[in-house]
Amino acid sequence: MSSRRKIPCSIIRGGTSKGLYFLERDIPGEGEERDRFLLKVMGSPDPKQIDGLGGGASVTSKAAIIRPSSREDADVDYTFAQVSVDKPLVSYKGNCGNISSGVGPFAIEKGLVKGVEPITRVRIYNTNTDKIIVAEVRVEQGRVQYEGDTSLGGVPGTAAPIKLKFMDPAGTISPYLLPTGHETDLLEVPGFGKVKVSIVDAANPLVFVMAGDLGLRGTELPEELDQDPEKLELLERVRGMAAVRLGLIQDYKSSPWSCPGIPKMTVVSPPVSYEASDGTWIEEGEIDLTGRMMSMQKTHPTYAMTGAMCTAAAAVAGKSVVAKAVRKGFDHEHLRIGHPGGIMEAGVDYGRQEEKLMINYASGIRTANLLMEGYFFY
Repeated sequence: MSSRRKIPCSIIRGGTSKGLYFLERDIPGEGEERDRFLLKVMGSPDPKQIDGLGGGASVTSKAAIIRPSSREDADVDYTFAQVSVDKPLVSYKGNCGNISSGVGPFAIEKGLVKGVEPITRVRIYNTNTDKIIVAEVRVEQGRVQYEGDTSLGGVPGTAAPIKLKFMDPAGTISPYLLPTGHETDLLEVPGFGKVKVSIVDAANPLVFVMAGDLGLRGTELPEELDQDPEKLELLERVRGMAAVRLGLIQDYKSSPWSCPGIPKMTVVSPPVSYEASDGTWIEEGEIDLTGRMMSMQKTHPTYAMTGAMCTAAAAVAGKSVVAKAVRKGFDHEHLRIGHPGGIMEAGVDYGRQEEKLMINYASGIRTANLLMEGYFFY
């Protein structure tokens, strides 16, 4: 007699990612059994994830676990899980801004938050980073509105905008925006030499490096970088050394297993014209910064939402690698980042307290689409 269970599940495209959304009460409790469940539901480890619901890429192998919140400042609690495609590994370190954009619609769809016209504000507590996110979701007659005219680079068509505000986003792995205490650090990268980086922690921790310092142009597309194992290994080595500097690991060689998702490796360069993955020509004047991010040891096909927010925070840190690359006089509330899929905007509201840079909130616009509701057989 079969002992398989029917697990309620929703599939939502959030921003330029796609994830599985679960009510916490429907899945195993946190620990090894939950990890086994998430690996099974995605079909990992397997490059094709053929026996699961994953899409064979890090941006389509993500999960959101949601419950009503007991906090006064939040409506729901949300835990993000990054499920490795080719390793038996689930990481809960850090958050995903794209998947965060689907949490508000999911909470309304499941009745955790009442839909109120025309905009419903959903207050989300992210357990991974101990931070509050406010999502503004369009609603008509109590139902989430997915159709609209907002376009995102890397997503076909248009959809309704979802505004995200990450409140007090600095310090997800430590109390500080600059966890090393410096706007720039010099890493001694084995087999390569000294590399100047900026390690900034807002919404998620990122390690930034200038493209030219690693022998890159800065306009490479994922298909080019992902076919260059030497460059991928170098980028992971730099990220591993940054993880060592942060005290996350002791041996940089363990980074793909011990901390695969943070800090997120990010390559920046001054604004320059280039051809995006879909053939669109991005003009230098349309962007303030050129950026390329890594995701689970591969090139991100676009740019992470939390990464864009952290990039905006780094851009206002006057001596950082990002501040040196960004267009002079850029609008800090609308930083335009040129990535492989097109252009992404993010911004920060900031000030200074006793000469210390304070990020009040980081913001950005995403879209989401409910693709499926049903059951996974486990």
